[in-house]
Amino acid sequence: MRLLYSFVIILAFSFVSVTVSAGVRVGADRMELLLPLLKDKKVGLVVNHTSLLSGRGVHLLDTLIAEGVMIKKIFAPEHGFRGYADAGETVDNSFDERTGLPVISLYGKNKKPTNDQFNGLDVIVFDIQDVGARFYTYISTLLYVMQTCAETGKPIIVLDRPNPNDYVDGPIMEDSLKSFVGALPLPVLYGLTIGELSHMIVGEKWYGKNELSLTVIPVSGWSHGQPYALPVKPSPNLPDMRAVRFYPSLCFFEATRVSVGRGTKYPFQIIGAPNKKYGNFTFTPRSLPGYDKNPLQKGVLCYGIDLRDSIMPEGLTLTYLLRFYRLSGEKEKFFSSPSFFDKLMGNRRVRQDILSGKSENEIKDRWASELQEYKKMRKKYLMYPDYK
Repeated sequence: MRLLYSFVIILAFSFVSVTVSAGVRVGADRMELLLPLLKDKKVGLVVNHTSLLSGRGVHLLDTLIAEGVMIKKIFAPEHGFRGYADAGETVDNSFDERTGLPVISLYGKNKKPTNDQFNGLDVIVFDIQDVGARFYTYISTLLYVMQTCAETGKPIIVLDRPNPNDYVDGPIMEDSLKSFVGALPLPVLYGLTIGELSHMIVGEKWYGKNELSLTVIPVSGWSHGQPYALPVKPSPNLPDMRAVRFYPSLCFFEATRVSVGRGTKYPFQIIGAPNKKYGNFTFTPRSLPGYDKNPLQKGVLCYGIDLRDSIMPEGLTLTYLLRFYRLSGEKEKFFSSPSFFDKLMGNRRVRQDILSGKSENEIKDRWASELQEYKKMRKKYLMYPDYK
């Protein structure tokens, strides 16, 4: 079974032709800091396929077991422990095929771990690679895990990792639009590592009123703004760094009938819909295991644009969204799910601004002041200097 498990990790690596930035040690690498905190403790791990030590492709679970740590339960976010499940696909509770440990799904009906699921545990360790976008649901899982930790008196240890979209941009999420794709009052791009964000969650009391013991094992050798290439795709439809960088700006298309390339090997790098007015580039989404088994516009020829040679955005751009909206000529009907679009954007005003014909600069000016207030708050929780 160990050979099978090793093959799974190698397969995941084969999709991404990048290497981790030299000299960076993620929190999971720093066993000298972590192991003393776990000595003689019964541990629950919140992990997935991204929970790897740098440069070796060794999973945190394997490493801790080899060090004699008492791992009792695994908790897995959206896409599952192995990272195979499509976006929105139900992931059931199971047992890890190699270790026999119970794997509790934190997706579907059980997004927040129950108090009973933490029974018998002394400490929770969270180690998942984030991509820095508010609607990427791993940070919602972080919040829910922290809430249950506070309710049950369990300490949480967050193993930090760099943010590959280390920008601050977009509107602040409105409380009335809170959902699993927006559980925290953050801008679309919030410019924090997952460790810094956990400190913000505690400092701003977003997790609740109970006391919570939080420890963050920091990254070493990384600074804010320093490029960082992920060693493994963080979810099925982010296969490389180009997709990761375009994802925050293109995810809004998920609330329209425009395909972002799901069902191809270039998701979030090509955009199109079944009408020649959208562009000369063509593609046809297919059922594609390992990416998306039931993509939007499956089997339908789409026309649009290819972003694989385009300059990657530095922050959030609405350029592509506005372009396709204007080409569509559909007005309100362009948004096939207006409520979902508002949840992704974090407010209702942006959609109304688009419908009224405002430019990108005019739309961004509307959230400029609230973004400045957020930046002031963010400074209190920064753990790393700016990259020189």
